[in-house]
Amino acid sequence: MNPDLSRLQPYPFEKLAQLKAGITPDKGYHHAINLAIGEPKHSPPGFVTEEVLTHLHGLANYPITKGVPALREAIADWLIKRFSLPGNSIDVERHVLPVNGTREALFAFAQTVVDRTQPAPLVMCPNPFYQIYEGAAYLAGAEPWFINTTTESDWLPDFNSVPDEAWQRCQLLYLCSPSNPTGAVIGKETLTRLIKLAEKFDFVIASDECYSEIYFDETNPPVGLLETAAEIGNTDYRRCMVFHSLSKRSNLPGMRSGFVAGDAELIKQFLLYRTYHGSAMAPYAQHASIKAWRDEQHVVKNRAYYREKFAAVIGILADVTEVSHPAASFYLWLKTPPALNNNDAEFALQLYQQKHINLLPGSYLSREANGINPGRGYVRIALVAPLDECIEAAERIKDFIINL
Repeated sequence: MNPDLSRLQPYPFEKLAQLKAGITPDKGYHHAINLAIGEPKHSPPGFVTEEVLTHLHGLANYPITKGVPALREAIADWLIKRFSLPGNSIDVERHVLPVNGTREALFAFAQTVVDRTQPAPLVMCPNPFYQIYEGAAYLAGAEPWFINTTTESDWLPDFNSVPDEAWQRCQLLYLCSPSNPTGAVIGKETLTRLIKLAEKFDFVIASDECYSEIYFDETNPPVGLLETAAEIGNTDYRRCMVFHSLSKRSNLPGMRSGFVAGDAELIKQFLLYRTYHGSAMAPYAQHASIKAWRDEQHVVKNRAYYREKFAAVIGILADVTEVSHPAASFYLWLKTPPALNNNDAEFALQLYQQKHINLLPGSYLSREANGINPGRGYVRIALVAPLDECIEAAERIKDFIINL
């Protein structure tokens, strides 16, 4: 067996299941409300599901790993329009590659990029973080380096805390903007600095932007890595790769459709890896994805639904606890009350037992780094359930906090 498999920690939801094992929720709440998993519950666009049905005959054919040209063209057009990229800077043959959702691509990318023959390679990522980053680092033969995000850094990674010696060993830097779990957005100034650090120390930036289309100010969408690179003259996107998905943007998590885009040489090597890995997107998913990337109306409506839910939930919880509106994403990063000594796991456990609500302890999304676990004392609430369920959950949480 691969010895690095033993270095993988239990997934956060496995830890949550262990926490709740043997606990029976209060029988007064027959209806469980699950706000732990970031799985969108809004209806998928009807025109996309119709396209899936229309192309089921494609099951008779092997899919193309590189994706059909029409899909790569739709992706390139969306990227150029969404991030105001120079029209001639995205070549559909060289800069774009469809993937089966960002999760598998984020993991596989490290296996392509990390050179394990170099001494003590590092893969850096935010802390708290999406657990795929850590697992990808270990199984690529690297060590993860966790960059803490705290209130002092506005819930953005404290890049100032990273010494030059660590940057020198860094081969891959994972970003997550908008952030899972805090919803914070990395600005252009910081992205510019990171691109220059990548040039200086010769590492690759993998920017997980799968929440980029869930934001609350229609006039101020989150910036992207490629957008920043183009603005500073890096129009060949050297050392830059972005990861996007239809899961959150279009409520299509089950279709497993996304893409990577950026540095043409990295795309070339990643395509080689994926050709051997056998991870081509199904033909019906490719054709349905074309429709999704070419339509924005359903995305605007999706944001309006989340905007309504955040306003309602924050309005209820603000009376009893410290809560603030994120810049983007569908997560609420809630500070646990002092009555439980800011013990996020105990908060989640008691809330489940007394109010039949599932939340994810923030410490399960973090690792101890520089003497702290930055997720401790917080819980992640995924506002993915229907509006009425989100309101009911907020009322239950409010009542729970009042009676602590």
